[in-house]
Amino acid sequence: MTHQPLLNNPDVKLLGQGFFWQDLQIGQRFRTYRRTITETDLVNFISCTGMLEAIFIESGYAGGAIQGRPVPGALTYTLIEGFILQSMIQGTGLAMLELTQKILAPVLVGDSISAEIEVTGVRPTSSHGRAVVVSDIRVFNQRSELVMTYQATRLLAGRPATEFI
Repeated sequence: MTHQPLLNNPDVKLLGQGFFWQDLQIGQRFRTYRRTITETDLVNFISCTGMLEAIFIESGYAGGAIQGRPVPGALTYTLIEGFILQSMIQGTGLAMLELTQKILAPVLVGDSISAEIEVTGVRPTSSHGRAVVVSDIRVFNQRSELVMTYQATRLLAGRPATEFI
């Protein structure tokens, strides 16, 4: 039995495909799964980035100011961005244009983080069917404490012309 590959068949939905900007509306909200941050996550991240600050590499360094093993805010942010990439913007995200971030509370090894995303702006551009999409992201720990907020401004692709037919 011969099977025709589905790779270029526009009638077959691609699993994991992110949203085109036309699929997003101001006020639309999403939430991510929760993910527990491990010691391995911390070690791999600081090794990869060179963030070899004593607070991250020396157990108990903070002198009691922060109980537990704090992780860089950048690690928290990138784990959430991983969720967003894998679900919302895979194949449609073209560029991160701007990011404004506030870190509100420490995140520790063993904490489980998740996020809520709200679309706050969708502005089509004048070229190539793209749009600038703004979203507010709120990151929570396992106790529902708000630990970080950030606003991301991204360039997203539009639906291919063949899908309008």
